[in-house]
Amino acid sequence: MTDIKSMNLAELTDYLTENGFEKFRSKQVLSWLKQDAGDFDDMTNLPQKLRSFLKENAYLACADIVRVQRSKLDDTVKYLFRLYDGEYVEGVLMHYHHGKTICISSQVGCKMGCTFCATGKSGFSRSLTASEMIAQIRSAEIDCGERISNVVLMGMGEPFDNYDHVIRFLKLVSSEDSLHIGMRHITISTCGIVPRIRDFADLGLQCGLSVSLHAPTDEARSRTMPVNRRYPIAQLMEAVRYYIKKTNRRVTFEYALIDAENDSDETARQLAGLLKGLLCHVNLIPVNNVTGAGYRKSSIKRQQAFVNILSAYGINATVRRTLGSDIDASCGQLKRNFMKGDE
Repeated sequence: MTDIKSMNLAELTDYLTENGFEKFRSKQVLSWLKQDAGDFDDMTNLPQKLRSFLKENAYLACADIVRVQRSKLDDTVKYLFRLYDGEYVEGVLMHYHHGKTICISSQVGCKMGCTFCATGKSGFSRSLTASEMIAQIRSAEIDCGERISNVVLMGMGEPFDNYDHVIRFLKLVSSEDSLHIGMRHITISTCGIVPRIRDFADLGLQCGLSVSLHAPTDEARSRTMPVNRRYPIAQLMEAVRYYIKKTNRRVTFEYALIDAENDSDETARQLAGLLKGLLCHVNLIPVNNVTGAGYRKSSIKRQQAFVNILSAYGINATVRRTLGSDIDASCGQLKRNFMKGDE
């Protein structure tokens, strides 16, 4: 079956004309897709022959909302989305003074196995298509009744493990054929898939890049992030420097502060040495509760000491405000909630 929602206008035109339909039909179909048509029979200005063809050969990707949790602490909303094949992913809508930001998923589950993240503990099923990523944004927009202006791919999954679909998503979602969200309002987060960071740099796209670092040495990073055994810190930093040189864009390093694990003064100095001279920002995240992980977040005093040391070495760093913690919507807490018998 063909995923027509992952096509741009030119691709949709080629698909229809190659199957014997008039060129102008592609704009009609695209118009219905932009109106969130949920069934080919809803496309009433299409001839029956074309509707029958589409029903037999294509499908309309979706991200139907089946559960909504609203934080009592802030305006954060967590969604559970059901995909066309019955798989589930989670997304988080956050409200800031500059507009609404949605954190979307790029995979059902995750292969990376970071010990402080709940997503990988629920296993991996498959990667999402570009249209399924867009569908999460659109479903949330319909639910909240407002346009979403910023997107972060920091939900379930490793975006660069789903590289081709993610790049197609970026190009499609930023186009007039889709939601027309500017590249500068989109951020991709990766745990450090080195070859893909280089490929991404070569594309010269203007979206943001966020790298999950979480430790300044290979020994410490490998304890919590298995990906480091394949792509150690030296390779990762070389790829980051390549990205900055190619794009002249600042990189954000995500760093989960874990009590007695990676939050000492010495660790802060090691991190400052690692990042010295880089065009970067460090986003410090007090680690969130994940069942079975046994980690505790660093104290506020320790968080501030860590920031102060980085600042003293000229490294720009801030502590991220925790959002949606009462509904398990914070970093590392998204998972596949609906298993058999849980629906």
